[in-house]
Amino acid sequence: MERTLYNGTPSPECGSPFLFKTRISGSRRFIAPLPDIQPIGIVVSILTAQKTENMRKAHILIIEDDDDIRELLQCNLEREGYRISGVATGEEGLDRARTDLPDIVLLDLMLPGIDGLDVCRTLKNENRTRQIPIVMLTAKTEEADIVAGLEIGADDYVTKPFSPRVLTARVKAILRRQARVNTSDSDVLRVHDIVIHPRRHEVIAGGKRVKSTPTEFRILHLLARRPGWVYTRHQVLDEIKDGDTVVTDRSVDVQIVNLRKKLGKHGRYIETVRGVGYRFMD
Repeated sequence: MERTLYNGTPSPECGSPFLFKTRISGSRRFIAPLPDIQPIGIVVSILTAQKTENMRKAHILIIEDDDDIRELLQCNLEREGYRISGVATGEEGLDRARTDLPDIVLLDLMLPGIDGLDVCRTLKNENRTRQIPIVMLTAKTEEADIVAGLEIGADDYVTKPFSPRVLTARVKAILRRQARVNTSDSDVLRVHDIVIHPRRHEVIAGGKRVKSTPTEFRILHLLARRPGWVYTRHQVLDEIKDGDTVVTDRSVDVQIVNLRKKLGKHGRYIETVRGVGYRFMD
């Protein structure tokens, strides 16, 4: 005879008082709690609805060698309806990213074999995967690695230990920003009360035209295209330098100061991320 076991103790981080694990003939699934057990038809309908909803949600790839952290992330993100894939090594992560093309990658830097920085560099150098947002998971003491990761293309970072709820909120914010970025660079850009016309090379802040140099314009356009994304000085340099303009590392700071002055009260939208670089307020 088949036996059903119920576990009514929810996980403090991931469990829900309304969902309980049950094991039936060796398979694991979620059903309603005792004693108010739902008929099997309702349970199947609930599971089908959840599966359909998950199919409409973003796909997140977690590359993390710590089983506990990976499972915690997967559990919390699945609760939000995301489709999750989890792997433990950089090699597996590269294979899954190339095959599945996830909507976002959560990447631990300290991985066995190929480390996180090399995984990030590889994904950002390949045409099929370079547009996938990457969030680095790193220890607080790895500031040099944070900067290095951002410089080679990572989109954000979260320091360990982290709150699963905070990380989930960051993931949602990145996916929202990614959806807003799906426009060409030649389109008119409207962020807060600033309007940027790339073809006209024109900036309007609070209804008033702002005069800017070509370099200042490119910096503003770069930051405003992806509100909330952090850019290092070297990333700004790579985006704005051309054959006619010489821009050094520290001169980026001067350009930012001048740009803030010209924008007046709207200059507060350009935020400094200490030790890293700059971002446009989300």
